Parts: sequence; C-alpha cells; structure tokens
Amino acid sequence: MVKDKLFKIVLVVEALLCVLLTVLKASVGEVILAAVAFPFEQIGIGLRVLSLSGAVGNAFAVLLYLVVCLLPIIGLFLIRRKRNLLLEDGLLFALSVLLFFAIYYFVNPGILAEMFYGVPAGKIVLGSTIYSLVLAYLILRILRLFNTSEIGRLQRYLTVLLGLLDVMFVYLIFGAGVANLMQQITAMQAGNTGNEYLLIACYVFAAIQYLVDVLPYVFDVIVVFAGIRLLRSLVLDRFSSTTVLEAARLSRLCGTMLRITVLVIAAFNLLQLLFAKHIFNIHASLQIPLFSIAFVLAVLLFSRLVAENKMLKEDNDSII
Repeated sequence: MVKDKLFKIVLVVEALLCVLLTVLKASVGEVILAAVAFPFEQIGIGLRVLSLSGAVGNAFAVLLYLVVCLLPIIGLFLIRRKRNLLLEDGLLFALSVLLFFAIYYFVNPGILAEMFYGVPAGKIVLGSTIYSLVLAYLILRILRLFNTSEIGRLQRYLTVLLGLLDVMFVYLIFGAGVANLMQQITAMQAGNTGNEYLLIACYVFAAIQYLVDVLPYVFDVIVVFAGIRLLRSLVLDRFSSTTVLEAARLSRLCGTMLRITVLVIAAFNLLQLLFAKHIFNIHASLQIPLFSIAFVLAVLLFSRLVAENKMLKEDNDSII
C-alpha cells in the first residue's frame, strides 16, 4: 500500500538522520535543548527584536505577545462552541497562564538566567513544563477517545501507536545503538594508545555486539508491520479467513523471532569465549531484552486470541 511505502521511507530518513547526527558527533544535550525550547525561544527572540525597534514595534510586540499567550484560551472558546467542556480542557487555561510567564522570560534572557541560574537551565525548565502540559492534555483527550470509540476506530488508533513504536525502534537501532558503538570504539582507542593495530579483533566484536544488541529492535520493527497488516484485516472483517491467516503468520513470526534472539545472544557469548585472548574488552553477559520479549509475547497473545475467536464463532454458527 502507498501508506506503507511512505511510512517505510519516513523510517529510512529517520535512520539516516540518526546515523548522520551520531557520526557528526552532534551534542545530544544541544539537540534536546533546541527541541525543548522550540518554538518559544524563537518567539521570544522575535518579540525582543521587534520591541527594541521603536515605539510602534514595541506596541506590535505587545500585541503579538498577548495573541500568542491567549491562543490556548481562544482554542478553549472554539471547543466550547462544538461541545461541552471537560475536566482536561482546564489544562488549556493553565497552559495559557504558563505561556504569559514563559514567553516573558524568553523575551528577557537576563531575567531568565537570574531566575534559573543560567539560560540553558531556564530553557529546559520552561520548555519541558510547557510540553508536559501539552502532552498531558493530548494523552487525556486520547484516553477519553479510547473510552468512547467503537472497536474499528480503536483498531485504527492502535495502528497509529504501533507506527510510533516503529519510530522509537528505529531510533534505538540507528541512534542510541550507533552512539553506543562509537563510544565503545573511542574508549578502546583511548585505552590502547600505540597499540591500535591490535584492536582489529576488538572492532569486529564491537560491531557484532552492536548487531546483537539491536537485533531485538529489528525484529520488533518487522513484527509491528505484520501487526499493522493484521489490524487492517480486523477492521475489514474480524472473522474472515484472511484475518485468521494473518494472525497465524504473526504468531509464527513472533515465535521465530524469540527463538532467534535468544540463540544469537548465546552464540555471541560463546564466540567471545573462543576468541577471549584476542579481545581486550569482553562483554559476555546474560543479556535479556525484556522489553522486546514482552512486546513480542503481547503480539503473540493477541494473534492467538484472534484465531481462537474465529474458531468460537464457527462453533457457534454450526450450533445455530
């Protein structure tokens, strides 16, 4: 499907960006700081420049300041016209109040530095507080939608959440995983200055260890796509032969992934043992990817339930 191809392209782009940022040694702290402060820092800078341009510019800056800070309350009035307000809608009012303080501090970095013992700390505190309110509102709204939605819509919501899981798995593979590999290589080089020629085996095993570490996440990505196909079949017809077939495929896939994962981990530990004399850093451990295993087991259980529901329906139909 077109959506699947587009989503795969997005995941590939994400993977390339993660590797690029890691190879270029972009500071994770700086990236997080820029993300958390965006777009409030940029709004503050723009308002400050406008305010210092003269009396007219200052008046226009004050007007824009009020509009930006009142946006959540404006949204609250628009929501009220369509439906009754709910408890979580009160977070929009709190967000508007918070914006009045936060944007003011971003406009005045000197006051921000005094308040939070440094501009970077202030940006993180203010930005994360704003986004925590936004996320709280979105999550509460999503939970309410879950409670009031029909099964078909819930299945579509679950498809979106599975897609977000794939985004996270790609980051763990090409972002956190590659960064950890580079840190290991840097540490080996720093601890063996003058003996770099002896590190070839260490480099090879570091690369193998990276592959072993990210293998569960690679399998999770594959399982997610198979799960999305199953959900689409469920939306069309929960008791169709196609749905049962997709469920059976997913069940077999999950079992295969679990077996491969544990065998690869055991094989890697044995391989390190065989080449122990040639490796400076041995990372043999009882590695248990609990998150990946729990995720795959949950999908496995779900696929089994789908198949059993089909069998129960057929039995009930035969009795009737």
